[in-house]
Amino acid sequence: MTKKYGSCNLCEAVCGLEFTVEDNTVTSIRGDKDDPLSRGHICPKALSLIDLHEDPDRLIKPVRRVGDGWEEIDWDVAYDLVVDGLVSTRERYGPSAVGIYQGNPSVHSLGSMTHGIPFTSMLRTRNRYSATSLDQLPHQLVNHLLYGHQLALPIPDIDRTDFFLVLGGNPMASNGSMMTVPDFANRVRALKARGGTLVVVDPRRTETADVADEHHFVRPGTDALLLMALIHVVVESGRTRVAEYVDGVDQVARIAADFTPEAVAPAVGMSPEDIVSLATRFASAEAAVAYGRMGVSTQRFGTVCQWAIQVLNILTGNLDRIGGALMTDPAIDLVGRSIVGRGHFDKWRSRVRDLPEFAGEFPASTLVDEMTTPGGGQIRAMAVLSGNPVLSVPGGRKLDDAFAHLDFMVSFDFYINETSRHANVILPPTMSLERDHYDLIFQAFGVRNTAKFSPAVVTKKPGAKAEWEIYRDLAVRYQSALSRSRTDRVRRRLTPKSLKTEARLRLSPRRTVDLLLRTARRGLSVSTLTASPHGIDLGPLEPGLPAKLHTRNRRIHLIHDVVVAELPALHDVLHHAPVTTGEELLMIGRRHLRSNNSWMHNAPRLTKGRPRHHLWAHPDDLAARGIDDGSVVSVTSAAGTVRIEVHASDRMMPGVVSMPHGFGHQRDGVALSVATTVVGASANDVTDSQQVDAVSANAILNGVPVTISRT
Repeated sequence: MTKKYGSCNLCEAVCGLEFTVEDNTVTSIRGDKDDPLSRGHICPKALSLIDLHEDPDRLIKPVRRVGDGWEEIDWDVAYDLVVDGLVSTRERYGPSAVGIYQGNPSVHSLGSMTHGIPFTSMLRTRNRYSATSLDQLPHQLVNHLLYGHQLALPIPDIDRTDFFLVLGGNPMASNGSMMTVPDFANRVRALKARGGTLVVVDPRRTETADVADEHHFVRPGTDALLLMALIHVVVESGRTRVAEYVDGVDQVARIAADFTPEAVAPAVGMSPEDIVSLATRFASAEAAVAYGRMGVSTQRFGTVCQWAIQVLNILTGNLDRIGGALMTDPAIDLVGRSIVGRGHFDKWRSRVRDLPEFAGEFPASTLVDEMTTPGGGQIRAMAVLSGNPVLSVPGGRKLDDAFAHLDFMVSFDFYINETSRHANVILPPTMSLERDHYDLIFQAFGVRNTAKFSPAVVTKKPGAKAEWEIYRDLAVRYQSALSRSRTDRVRRRLTPKSLKTEARLRLSPRRTVDLLLRTARRGLSVSTLTASPHGIDLGPLEPGLPAKLHTRNRRIHLIHDVVVAELPALHDVLHHAPVTTGEELLMIGRRHLRSNNSWMHNAPRLTKGRPRHHLWAHPDDLAARGIDDGSVVSVTSAAGTVRIEVHASDRMMPGVVSMPHGFGHQRDGVALSVATTVVGASANDVTDSQQVDAVSANAILNGVPVTISRT
């Protein structure tokens, strides 16, 4: 029996874990109390790693679809099928006839980051999509506009703040999102012990609201109005503290002039007095920080919300302040070293709906349009990397049907799920216990600077391949097939870029991380990190602006046309707010500590206990419709109808219902390899792919008008 240490990479918290290992089997998992970031914290998902590793539903070797069933095949056969499907589609219809969808587990896997990106770049398609535009696209666009880089994200300095304002986020369940903050509960206790304040604004009384000093209900879709009113109060009260390198303050003041607390209160659902009090206390605190997540990003004014949150922090002098919002100093600085590009916006547009790209990706909401609309550039083959868009993307039923009619599809997944069931070939990578890990992304979003390399805890199962090995092997075969193809023979050249890509693919992830660490000039390497298995503490976040800005002149310009152009529409909402009338309600999402998007619903230790897939509604809304608690109801929107059990809860704002994301398994009675007993309904069967944030085209998943009725 031995003790090993590593990190959980199931979510953004990257909690440190202690593993007990016997005969290449993990027998127990505990939180690592010596991890400098998570400090012993652990959640039920990490405990389930044992179950997921040994899950009989898990695929170890490739399979191909044969009729209505599946056949296990050799890796070489699988590679040949995939390369033939992708290359033949490209030869016949052009590179953009191949579409790519990447789910969020891609950024939680070191091998996917180091080798998946070079592989997908070889496909040379513009039809690229990911979970980014179902989640944090407004964050990244605002980072790009204000700070010059899509990942230049100021992180709340929660361990030293005096006033923490959370809008549309639930870090008690997520342990941070676009903010890596494990052990959030103890950090809140420390905040209160030093006399600080936590305020939550949300249409649901969340788990975070339970530990807050205050919770305010807000009507879904009106957060931007509230934020503009907060800015208005700060400006009018003369409480601005703006850095010298910030431009556009006067224009912001003029823009916010009409958004008075009295004007926005009826639409928002908060009193003018509460709005004034919130703004005044925030601006008067020695150090304060506002943070907004999914609830404010995935709505009509998602980009305006994220812009206004940053503006609020900037105007009150809380950007680049200890206890405010600070840029991180990670051991591997993806931003500072330009390892990840700055991003770009609206350089080209989608073929069918004329939606803008961001950082080379189109919004996921238009994926179904590009698959089903005939013409040049129509998607005829798909590569789905660690994603389940049938349950994750608006208009799930249409997307389900579109996947079924592709010429070819490959899925990189270790489960046969609602999306991968349509694949011709499934290539399963190893799971987290079997692979090395260094978190390139989320250590850069940490509330404290740390570095940790986690070697594989156990050796991989016989016949299994690591993700980086799969991408490497496919890339070699794909390039070889292209060199023999008639259409690409003349065009293909050994350019410096292609040589660099081939060199990257030959390095293991461990070697890649080692090179990045050694060239960072901080005295770190993989060997120094493995000699410190709990991780290394690199210290608290520190001020560093304007030097850390990536704008052309190292200044922050608050006013950007793409954002300001949407403010007249926001002004119109003052008089036409999404107030529920008659039978209509507004639907929002929900997440749970024991669930991770569309998977883990077949792990018994996570699904036990009370059901978590129900629709939640306020008791008064149910009574008004003659609906009993626990009954099955029909939920209908402009996009469709689903049937689901309902739970009466006074944790909901009246007029608002909540359906969790990621359920709706075993669609149309089709039995999958994932033997989940939790079925539920997919919220994305009643979200509309035609409705997107007007600026970024991010999906609208919150504030969806619905009606509910007895079945």
